[in-house]
Formats: sequence, C-alpha cells, structure tokens
Amino acid sequence: MKLKKQVTVCGAAIFCVAVFSLYLMLDRVQHDPARHQNGGNFPRSQISVLQNRIEQLEQLLEENHQIISHIKDSVLELTANTEGQPLALPYHMPNGSWVLPPESRPSFFSVSPQDCQFALGGKGQKPDLQMLALFSLLPFDNQDGGVWKQGFDITYEPHEWDTEPLQVFVVPHSHNDPGWIKTFEKYYLDQTQHILNSMLLKLQEDPRRRFIWSEISFFAKWWDNISIQKRAVVRRLVGNGQLEMVTGGWVMPDEANSHYFAMLDQLIEGHQWLEKNIGVTPRSGWAVDPFGHSSTMPYLLRRANLTSMLIQRVHYAIKKHFAATRNLEFMWRQTWDPDSSTDIFCHMMPFYSYDVPHTCGPDPKICCQFDFKRLPGGRINCPWKVPPRAITEANVAERAQLLLDQYRKKSSLFRSKVLLVPLGDDFRYDKPQEWDAQFLNYQRLFDFLNTHPSLHVQAQFGTLSDYFDALSKRTGTVPGMKPPGFPVLSGDFFSYADREDHYWTGYYTSRPFYKSMDRVLEAHLRGAEILYSLALSHARHAGMDSKYPLSDYALLTDARRALGLFQHHDAITGTAKEAVVVDYGVRLLHALANLKRVISNAAHYLVLADKEAYRYDPAGPFLRADDTRLNQDSLPEKTVIKLDTSPRFVVVFNPLEQERLTVVSLLVSSPHVRVLSEEGQPLAIQLSAHWSSATDMVPNIYQVSILARLPALGLSVLQLYRSFDSHTTLTSSVRLLLHGRDLPVHQREPFPVRLVPTAAEDFCVQNPHMQACFSGLTGLLQSIRRAGEEHMLSSEFLVYGTRSSKDKSGAYLFLPDGEARPYAPREPPVVRVTEGPFFSEVASYFRHVQLVVRLYNVPGVEGLSLDVSCLVDIRDHVNKEMALRLSTSIESGDAFFTDLNGFQIQPRRYLKKLPLQANFYPMPAMAYIQDKQSRLTLHTAQALGVSSLSSGQLEVILDRRLMQDDNRGLGQGLKDNKRTCNRFRLLLERRTTANKVQDSRPISFPSLLSHMTSMHLNAEVLAMPVVQEKPAPPALRSFRPFSATVPCDFHILNLRTLQAEDDSLPSAEMALILHRKGFDCGMEAKHLGFNCTTSQGMFSVGSLFHGLELGSLQPTSLTLMYPLGTTSPNNTVIHMEPMEIATFRLHFG
Repeated sequence: MKLKKQVTVCGAAIFCVAVFSLYLMLDRVQHDPARHQNGGNFPRSQISVLQNRIEQLEQLLEENHQIISHIKDSVLELTANTEGQPLALPYHMPNGSWVLPPESRPSFFSVSPQDCQFALGGKGQKPDLQMLALFSLLPFDNQDGGVWKQGFDITYEPHEWDTEPLQVFVVPHSHNDPGWIKTFEKYYLDQTQHILNSMLLKLQEDPRRRFIWSEISFFAKWWDNISIQKRAVVRRLVGNGQLEMVTGGWVMPDEANSHYFAMLDQLIEGHQWLEKNIGVTPRSGWAVDPFGHSSTMPYLLRRANLTSMLIQRVHYAIKKHFAATRNLEFMWRQTWDPDSSTDIFCHMMPFYSYDVPHTCGPDPKICCQFDFKRLPGGRINCPWKVPPRAITEANVAERAQLLLDQYRKKSSLFRSKVLLVPLGDDFRYDKPQEWDAQFLNYQRLFDFLNTHPSLHVQAQFGTLSDYFDALSKRTGTVPGMKPPGFPVLSGDFFSYADREDHYWTGYYTSRPFYKSMDRVLEAHLRGAEILYSLALSHARHAGMDSKYPLSDYALLTDARRALGLFQHHDAITGTAKEAVVVDYGVRLLHALANLKRVISNAAHYLVLADKEAYRYDPAGPFLRADDTRLNQDSLPEKTVIKLDTSPRFVVVFNPLEQERLTVVSLLVSSPHVRVLSEEGQPLAIQLSAHWSSATDMVPNIYQVSILARLPALGLSVLQLYRSFDSHTTLTSSVRLLLHGRDLPVHQREPFPVRLVPTAAEDFCVQNPHMQACFSGLTGLLQSIRRAGEEHMLSSEFLVYGTRSSKDKSGAYLFLPDGEARPYAPREPPVVRVTEGPFFSEVASYFRHVQLVVRLYNVPGVEGLSLDVSCLVDIRDHVNKEMALRLSTSIESGDAFFTDLNGFQIQPRRYLKKLPLQANFYPMPAMAYIQDKQSRLTLHTAQALGVSSLSSGQLEVILDRRLMQDDNRGLGQGLKDNKRTCNRFRLLLERRTTANKVQDSRPISFPSLLSHMTSMHLNAEVLAMPVVQEKPAPPALRSFRPFSATVPCDFHILNLRTLQAEDDSLPSAEMALILHRKGFDCGMEAKHLGFNCTTSQGMFSVGSLFHGLELGSLQPTSLTLMYPLGTTSPNNTVIHMEPMEIATFRLHFG
C-alpha cells in the first residue's frame, strides 16, 4: 500500500514538473520584449520567429507527452499490480536510445581548490638530470669505444691516489632466478641449496669473507630445510656483517610489467620473513637483472627505509654519457617531489653486464682472467681466449698490477675514491671448489695490494652496504644523504638496449595471457586480504573467532607468495622456458582458486544476519565461485545459476573503497527470470543471449544484467527465481551484419535476430553522455560524440613482421621488419550489434581477433568510457605480432604518456632518431595522448607494450608469436600462445585548463575520473551464488564495512592481516596501506556520479569501520620494519601528501 502511494506521488510530481516547464516556455514566448517595443505591430521576421517557437513547443509537447504517458502507464501498472513491482522501467525513445528512470538519490562530489594545486606543481628545484630531456639530447650514435666497446678509452694520472688512496670493495654475489631455464623447484634442488649450504661452511672459514643474497623466496625454502644449529650460524653471519640480505624482496621483480600493489606486496612478504626469522632489516637495494628500471622502485625502497640502491640494465648510451660526466652515482628523486623526501642514493653499474668480465673494469678480456671459476680444466672458459691463472708467489705482483689498472680505470668514472666491484654471476658459488678458487686467489691479491703502500690502494671483500657506508664516510655524509657535488636525477630508465638497436621492448607484451592472469590474481588477493581481515575482526568482536576458518590464513600466505614469485623478472616478463611458464601458471591458478575460497568464506560470515548460525564446512562451501578455469591456460567460464521457483541468492562483492553504480551480469538457466533486491523490490533486467560464436547462441544459458548500487568494499544480496511474469524483463535486440557470407544462424527464443545479409551502413550506439559510431563493414570504432562535439576515433588491427637478417625478434627483443602492415583477413568479419537498456555492444568477429566494444547506459563512471575487449588467437601466425592502433584528431605531436607500475605517469617523446622499436614503452595500467582540447586515455587490465608513432595515435601490441630465440640465454622462441582476452577502457575527456608550460613539464597526472575508471576496470565485481537451494538458506543481509565515505583521492591499497608467531596463523594486527592519488583537475568533471569529496589529505580512520572499535593506529615504514612516530589511540586522523603510500599497524579493540 505504502509503495502505491509513493508511486502515485512520484508520478504526479514528474507530471507537475513537466507541465510547469512547458508553462515557463510559453511564458517566455508571451513576454517577448520585442513585442512590447513595437506596440503590438508584428514585423514579418518576428512572425517567422514565433512560428519556429511554436513548432519547437509542439515538438517538446510531443516528447513530453510520450514521457508522461509512459509514466502514467507505469503508475497504472503499478497500482494494478500490488506485488511491489519496480518503480519505473527504462524505456525506448523514438530515436532508438534507451532512457533510464531518474536516479533516486543525488550524487555529491566536491574537490577542495587546494587539492588541485598539487598537479600544477612548480615548487622545488629542478633536478640536475632529467631523463626525458636527456633522451632528446643524446646522439645514440653507438661509436666503437675500443676495449670498452660501448664506452671510451679511459686514461688516468698514476699519482691521482697519492693523497687519497683507492678503497676497493669486492662483493661476492650469486644471482638466483626463481625460475627461468629451470623451474623454481629444479633450480633449488640442482643449485640454490648447494650455494647456500656452501656459503654456511665457507664464510666461517675466514672472517674477512663476505657474501650478499637477495631472493628471499629461495632463502625461505632453504631455511625450512636446515637445522636449528645452522639457522643460528646464519644469524651470526648476518650479525657480524659477513652475510648481507640486499633488497630483501621475495624476488628481484621486473619493473616494467609489475603493478605497484604486487611490487610492494612481495617486498612486504620478504621483509616480514626476514624480520621474523633472522631479525634483520635490509639497508641497500640490489637490482642487477631487471630489463630497464622504473622510478617506482626507488620510491618503494626509500619509504621502506632503505638508504641506497644499485641498478645495472640501462641503455648503453646512457651508461656512456653518465660515465663521461661522472654521474653514475646520483640521488634518485620522484618527479613530483617538491623537496628531497623521496631521494635515495643510487649506483649505476657502468658496463655491459653484471658478470665478472664486465665488473672489474672496462676491459672484459682482462677482467675475465680474474674470474677463477674459469681456471683451465673447468666447465666454462673465457671467450677472449686468455684464461685466468691461479695466483702464486711468482705471479702475484704482475697479476695484482694488471687488476689494479682496471680498478683505477673504473674508479675514474666515479666521483669518490671508493670502488664497488661485484664478483659473481648466475647461480655462482654452488660448489666448495668455486668458493676456494675465488676467495683464496683474491685474498692473495688483496694481501699483496694492501702490503704495498706505494700502490695507494686498500682492497677487501665487502657487502653492498660496506661499500655505501665507506662512500658516506669518505664524503662526510650520513648513509642515504646527498654527498656534496653529487647530482639529483628524476625520471626512469626505459626502454633498455644492451647493444646496437637491440631494444628490450618485446617483453612488455610477451605471453600476455599470463600478464592478464597476474592482474586477476592481484585483484583477488587484495579483495581476499581485506574481506578476511574484516570478517576475522567482526568474528573476534562477536567472540566467534573459534568458529572462523583461521586456516584460510595459510591460503592467503600461499597466494601472496605465488603472486610475489610471478613478479620475478623472468616470470611476468614472459621470458622463461615453456615448461617453466606452465609451472608459474599452475601456481597462479592454484592461488586463484584458494583466494576464491577465502573470499567466499569471509563473505559467508559477513552476510549472515544471525552470526550464531555460522558454520564453516570445508567440504561444502556456502558460496560458489563466480567463475572457474579448467586449466592454467584456459579462459574463465562464468558460473551458470540454475533457476527454480524457490529463490536463488547471489552475494555481490564490490572490491572498491567507493560506492559503485554498475551493471551486474549473471548467467542463468532460463529466460523466465525475476530478480529482487535484498528488500524484495523487483529490479528491471536486460536479458541477452549467451553466444558461443558470431552466429550461435548457447542453448539454455541466458545473460541477465541488472543495474546495482553496491556499497563501498561491501557485499550486496540479490535473489533470482524462475517466473513467467515478464513485466520487468527487457530483451536485448540483436542484428547480425553478415556481409554476403552464407552462415547458418541458430536463433533461439526469446531473442529475435535481424539479419543484414549484404553491405551495411555505418551505425551508432549511444547513452546520454556519448555516442559511438562504427563502420558497417568492419564493425570497428570510427568516432565518438561527446557534449555535442564529434571526435574522430578509429581503431584498426595491424601486424608487425620480424627481420630477415640474423637478429630476429624473440621473447625479449622487438626487432620489426619496418612499419606495421594492416591486418587483412581473407573475408570481412561478422558484426553483431546488441542493444538494450543497460548496455549496447558491437562485436566484430575476425579470424584471429574478436573485438567487443560495449557502451554502458549507466549514470556515472561506467557510462563515461567505452569498454573494449580483444580476444586474440594468433596460434597459426609465424613471426608476427598483432597490434591495435587508435587514430584520433588529437594534435598530440610527438608527446604521449604512459604509466609506471600503475603508480605514476611518465611523459614520453616519440624520437625519430631512434628505431621504431625504441619508441615502445611498458603500459601496466594506462597510456594517453592530449592536446589543448582533449585527452584520450587507454586504460588496460593487463600490462602490454604501447607507443604513439605519429600525432594523434596510440598503438598497443596485443600478442606476439615468434619462432626463434633472440640470443639472450633463453634458447626458445614464443610458440606457446594461448587464446588471450585483453581488456581495456577508452576514456575521452575534455580539457578545461591546458597551457603549454604545464604540458611540457616532465610530469603529468590522470584526472579523478581516470583513476576511478582504472579501478573499475581492475577491480571487477564478484558475484557468488549461494550453493544451498533447499531448504532456503538462513537470512542474509548486505554488509557495509564503512560508516563514513573514503575521500575520492584515497585508495585502500590493502588491509593485510599480519602473521602470528606460528606463521600459518593470523595475529590480531593488520597493516592498513593507503595511497593518496595525485590527480589533475584540468578535465571537465560533469556527470561523474561520485559520492565522495577530497579533504586536503585528511582521513579519519577512527570511526571508519562500522561496528569495530579502533584500538591503536601506528604509522610505520612501508614494509612495517620501522615505527614512525608514536602510537596514540586518540589520534586517528591521518594526513597524507598526494602520491604518497603509507602503512599503519592497526589493531581493533
């Protein structure tokens, strides 16, 4: 009854508004000032104006009449039907578009003007070295430098060291890849365990020996297999400085394709392990093998309280330039940093590689003679044909002089008289004989050098931090502070070339299937961490924790480690052997399945109205997963909900910290379906066919789409049941453009399909904010119309070949045979156009790629961008790479922008002087181009390679199939391609405040809408059906974790439960990790539908969590190793600067 009243009042109100607006229009016509001036004598021109006005009014009246009659019908229908049908249904306009009933609740959104200042920048000094500017200046001429082929001839004065002797630290290391040619397990069994076992023995033989280790994934596995006595020895060796843990991450991560969530997560996993087991906190970063370096890494290391770092794989032309200007050591600063709070001291290795021939000095032929693993009779030798000689009394003077000459030459490239000389290579020191060969021979050399004062040298074994500490001491600074005269640098080190035009830009796309799976796992891990932490806290609060499956914590740990392992620089990069890729895939799949279990267990507890009724049954889960994957290399298949006359319940999880108005799509077993909200309100649904191919509908499976408003980080409940009342069902219309192809079309009830057998006209789909137009021939996008302005935005597929010369593209390298050629399949595609109230989509089926462009008819974020997915299958290609190019009328010139690790934006320049492949960059999350009027952003759900090869274009490589190795040690091509789904969002924004000075700065930020669009794409809604059908499950209630709104620019990166003493169990503490995003206010912000504000970086955590009491909140370093400031239960308001990530130890009372 109450509902009938509401509906009648609503209808009457809208009727009144419509009538009143017409009255006002008439009123304006009647009070025409011209009429009064002319004393009632109408000139002809005014009569025609009046006629026009009347015609317009008639048109408006007609449209209003339609709207009002529709409302009247709805009201009549509703009052006739007492079951409580939905208030108003979407309806069709004469122009074919669908109109949704007006939103019942207004959205509010405000940005404080101070929060817009950050992106305008201008504060702080300019760095001495800006990588973007440097790239434009360098000639990249690759001249022959003599023995140091990519450098120059180094000379020095013999008396340079007379006043200040040279101090040399030789740092023994072994680079252990957690998977590359062999799997992680096989490497551990064959090599790593022997390296660590030998280390334990050999370091104890002489207290002057040193060793560094970085990969905690291997170290933790070894630790689990050694005795308590051996563990004590490890702690002693670390304590006395003989063994140093460098970086301390789970792996040495790739820096191009990895997302900042996963980069930080693997760092926390390693640091937490080290703190718990050895009680040590890493001080220095060591990254000798990632293929190019991102400026996100120095930020994370600095905020984790490391003071120094080392990098190696940087373009040879940059190394040469930095060596010539003695800038190989610098303070690395973030581009947005107005002071120096993000500075970290960085050492760049000057030569070609981190192996012994390229680390003692500029001449590899000489340095190789001091790699004593290569002594004659061993398995490896020196390619320069001069073998090492064991050091004896007879030859030590001559040998030491030869080595010292190299040390001095290398030292003259740096600003201090302290020298770092790494001594190691991949999987070195795996046999006691090698330890003896290296350590005994070097000790003889050191003893000679150190006992001859006339040589002015002090040489010894050292750890990485021994070197950085000695450097600080020499320059009179504290570790981590800027030594006088050393430069400040900002920017990044992509893209990398190690020789000639061999750019390592292929691995930005290699094996995209797993790059995509990585991000799916990451989104699930974040969702599982947060829901687990909330469920456990609520269970503890209610005294129910004894019933909660604490064992899920071990599944979380496993998943953290699986995701961490995959960040390794031969895993997510797609540069491992095929069998190793399968091993990674199985680990990812296993972790994904476990996380779905953790999520469903947490959701089960949180949605129960009566928590006492909670029973955990490991054999029979309460919720089914939203989708399943048969194998590690298969695409996910959505769960089909079997409908009956009794209701089926579905729990929907929104992993975003903002409320979300979104289309939720489910697969069901019958077209006769009703969907009710939690309160029992019927909801309008869009019913669509489920297609198995361009022209085949799957029998007995239907897609139901509803519009749902989901609470922030919350759980909603829907109920579905079979019903022949089709009042709320709106069926999608479908037309198939066959282009003269004689294809059988399998139609099924209740979907009428209109066949267009021959050539079709171009066509458009639209929502209230945007119209997207497509080619009738190809179904590919051609233009977008927004706010009355038409923008050319065409898409096309391209194919790159590889060279015919000796060097060809492979897993690492992109070596194309010239510009891309258009993808030209033998026959035109079948195009399927689906239109409905909540979304319309255009699907083009080509032979090797299916492109689906979807436009949501939803107010807010979802409806402001185009959803694009590409299903690519190039398994019959030979040495080809498939690309998607977007061409626009945006006058972007040679500038484009790509993100680094989803964390920050790095401006790029297309440089004509460089080969085509050098202009590609990693795109983990987004890339954009812009001019004074517009910005077009391509958002991505998986890391891929991107470029802008001419003004107004963006081009992304979708997949690569290459038949040969590219001579970087892998020994295989890329032939294990999968059917891969790449997902994107295309966002076109109007710029309101653009100026040349602003746009030429080496820094840029997305808008808030762009950030939000990226989050929607990367944190998909999970819809989990309740397994139990009969008897009906216990009462379910939606879960809203927050009692306040999170500010628009804050992202809850994680809420991670920390481990207890027993590492398979949770402690009562959590790590709350927050990121305040930097954003650009210079875009038009209309119809955003946000329900949040910005708050100048203030965020009150005290009252944030509904139903939980905050016990304590302790700011800590990023990986929780160091407390920052004091814990105070009263002060729970956090303040953060833009771009900062901060970690807090949190304890609920």
